[in-house]
Amino acid sequence: MEKNIVIKGAKENNLKGVDLTIPRDKMIVFTGLSGSGKSSLAFDTIYAEGQKKYVESLSSYARQFLGLMKKPDVQLIEGLSPAISIDQKTTNKNPRSTVGTVTEIYDYLRLLYARVGIPHCPVCGREISSQSVDTIVDHIMAHDEGTRLTIMAPIIKGRKGEHKNVISRIKRDGFIRIRLDGEMVRVDEQEEFNLNKNLKHTIDIVIDRIVLRPENRSRIAEAVELAVREGEGATNVLFQSKAEDGKTKDAEETFSTQLACPEHGVGIDEMEPRMFSFNAPYGSCETCTGLGFTLKIDDDNVVTEPSKSILDGAMGQVFSTMDAMGFYRQMLNQLAVDHKTDLSVPYKDLPIDFKNELLHGTGSRKLKYTYTSKSGRVSHMNHTFEGVIPSLERRYGETNSDYIKEKIAGMMTEAICPTCHGKKLKDTVLAVTVGGKNIIELTDLSVEQAILFFENLELTPREQQISRLITKEIRERLRFLKQVGLGYLTLSRAAGTLSGGESQRIRLATQIGSGLVGVLYILDEPSIGLHQRDNDKLLGALRNLTDMGNTLVIVEHDEDTMYAADHIVDIGPGAGIYGGELVAQGTVDDIKVCKESITGQFLSGARKIEVPNTRRLGNGKYLEIIGAKQNNLRNIDVKIPAGKLVCVTGVSGSGKSSLVNEILYKGVASVTNKLQEKPGAHKEIRGVENFDKVIDIDQSPIGRTPRSNPATYTGMFDPIRDLFAQMPEAKMRGYQKGRFSFNVKGGRCEACRGDGITKVEMHFLPDVYVPCEVCGGARYNHETLEVKYKGKNISEVLEMSVTEALPFFENHRSIEKYLQTLDDVGLGYIKLGQPSTQLSGGEAQRIKLATELSKKSTGKTLYILDEPTTGLHFADVEKLMYVLNRLTDEGNTVVVIEHNLDVIKCADHIIDLGPEGGSGGGTIVATGTPEEVAKCEKSFTGQYLKKMLR
Repeated sequence: MEKNIVIKGAKENNLKGVDLTIPRDKMIVFTGLSGSGKSSLAFDTIYAEGQKKYVESLSSYARQFLGLMKKPDVQLIEGLSPAISIDQKTTNKNPRSTVGTVTEIYDYLRLLYARVGIPHCPVCGREISSQSVDTIVDHIMAHDEGTRLTIMAPIIKGRKGEHKNVISRIKRDGFIRIRLDGEMVRVDEQEEFNLNKNLKHTIDIVIDRIVLRPENRSRIAEAVELAVREGEGATNVLFQSKAEDGKTKDAEETFSTQLACPEHGVGIDEMEPRMFSFNAPYGSCETCTGLGFTLKIDDDNVVTEPSKSILDGAMGQVFSTMDAMGFYRQMLNQLAVDHKTDLSVPYKDLPIDFKNELLHGTGSRKLKYTYTSKSGRVSHMNHTFEGVIPSLERRYGETNSDYIKEKIAGMMTEAICPTCHGKKLKDTVLAVTVGGKNIIELTDLSVEQAILFFENLELTPREQQISRLITKEIRERLRFLKQVGLGYLTLSRAAGTLSGGESQRIRLATQIGSGLVGVLYILDEPSIGLHQRDNDKLLGALRNLTDMGNTLVIVEHDEDTMYAADHIVDIGPGAGIYGGELVAQGTVDDIKVCKESITGQFLSGARKIEVPNTRRLGNGKYLEIIGAKQNNLRNIDVKIPAGKLVCVTGVSGSGKSSLVNEILYKGVASVTNKLQEKPGAHKEIRGVENFDKVIDIDQSPIGRTPRSNPATYTGMFDPIRDLFAQMPEAKMRGYQKGRFSFNVKGGRCEACRGDGITKVEMHFLPDVYVPCEVCGGARYNHETLEVKYKGKNISEVLEMSVTEALPFFENHRSIEKYLQTLDDVGLGYIKLGQPSTQLSGGEAQRIKLATELSKKSTGKTLYILDEPTTGLHFADVEKLMYVLNRLTDEGNTVVVIEHNLDVIKCADHIIDLGPEGGSGGGTIVATGTPEEVAKCEKSFTGQYLKKMLR
């Protein structure tokens, strides 16, 4: 095998024919400015070629089922191994997906509990054992005399297949009836049962149908005995009795000669791994179907303005036009009359009983009122009132309208399931324990606590023999998670709540555990979201992969990772059209001495982000969070000074996101921005009146389609279209500004509907995107393109970079201000019409920052940023600090969650959480200026800051 990976003529995206040779079985770091072409080289070229070669080795039949990557624009790549990409995309947004399921640890736990778990009675908690036939008969005889019994033997339970042999055997043995998927069926009247082999089926043999009387005891005992024999130790008994209203009341119980509580008769099926899964119906809570929560509408989400009356819009989202409600309005009027009040009274002053019946219904109480239709017909009505909230929840389940569903969903919040109390499983399943804990209690432990649990787990010699291989796998996987710095995570943590860095490290831990050799791993900034203290653990884990004989290509900006690398590749020198070239490669020392390398200048210390000479004093006002308890926060009080740049720091999992994103942002936004989402657990937030709005600037895309671009997002495209509509040619032809939009009919090319490209499906080859043959990729029709400003048409303007556009629009202040702010945040290289799908998370975040900068500042805005340095080079962090300082200098308050020491050392105020992650965090370790925090010996952040401030 080749000793090196050789790349020749790489031209993907902005790469300018890069030729590169990198060593195999080493740790290689690709670095350079944001947008310089690192990801294009690592992912779009090297990884894409590795994937393509693998797929080409498969048959054409297999290829049509795979998501294929297009051939990268490169002349030659030699020495490639099978490639695995571990990027920053969050693992799964499915609420059922957890850290335990993603790492497969939960699958091993299910097997462990099914094989060595000790079942208990969910009622009394005593350990349960098998029932005898006599015990089962005694329990049946305890029911009311006259109850009709159907005694059945479970044969098939939730298994796919046609089950023809089973049904034939039942017929042959002389049984007359079966219960097939809940329906009673006679087998002697039907020749054949055509069951769908792809669906799961449940079959019970009906052994006997008996009326419960004392003289029938022996017959019942015989039926139970036969049922237990046929059902391999289990029997289902259906009890049918008459209720007081004359209706038949059905109840069913499962009895087992294997496991049951002698006092309460609670039986449990034979324990199987699927019983412990919250994603399968056999063990999941029936109320919440294993989610642990239900969607409910809170009173506060319906009544948004309690100071107004119902007629004036107190419940604006529900009753937008009361006059048009007709029948409903009459009911509300009568409800008000019954409570001696009026709908014109402010909601907050209405009687409590009226409010309760208005929102939650009158129950069995009926309203008597007269209804007059539009035609003048008078009807005397007598109805119960369902209540606003039950009505909305019912409509949410019944409606087919996406608009109505979305509107009602906006009022809903997650409430802990009232049946399982968030535990996701049935009470009989939760009553099974290993080492004194049920499976959910075990997953609620952090990774580090779970490691201790298994180290101290005491099992009998027989249990040890059964579980030896299972516990070995669990321990190893837990150890790998701790090794990559995720010891603070709990196995029950929802995968959708993980940051990009956390989910990437989870996949990295899985790869370390797989033990593969000779693989090319490509990682995208594995250090994001990681405190400097935990960096060594991660680097140790990465070094393990190369020691095993794998090659690592890491796209990274972290200084520690560069020093730990065997080889560095610096791409640049600039970004976008100014990048795409190989600037330098070699060891850290080789990069340091390269004068053309901006990375080298920062590594050598020739260029650095300076510590400010003075810290801002703020405006004397504060935002105070009292009693913060969300997740692992320990009822803390936090004081955030207004008019300052505030950094919230701490090790991973210390509670930063819970404090800032869940409590601070949602709590302030619910007042200033009328946000419907419920904030995290806290008592109150004081000082919100000092702010007019809160803006959360995250790294989510500025749009999900190629139609969204920097020009449309910032609002710059409107004045550009206005400008083109004012051109003499446009006026002469009667073109309005809409003519210059590629989103609506008129001026756009209809062949590609303004996309500029068309998709050609290639079946077992990847889809090919080609420029539209009508407009040639210009997006507009021929007539629209004839209108020009300074010799350029609208399509050519969208193809310009920000830097090119600045002098072009220098006489148009309404356009220039947007361009200038984009340039200020370091995005001079991006094109005005660059599709949002081609922008990185860091670029999207800086476009949002630029959009905010271009607006007129009120000086009373609260800005919240979560790790804005993700994906940013040292030089980009320098530009980011300029933007954050500019926002703060205008009187605004900027709160940043950050691990980057260059940002932290420039802050006016630091709030350091910890001291550890998970259950070991959630308290305030230190607050104050960077200099004050650096003096705190207990603060890990302070220890690293001390070196930076020297």
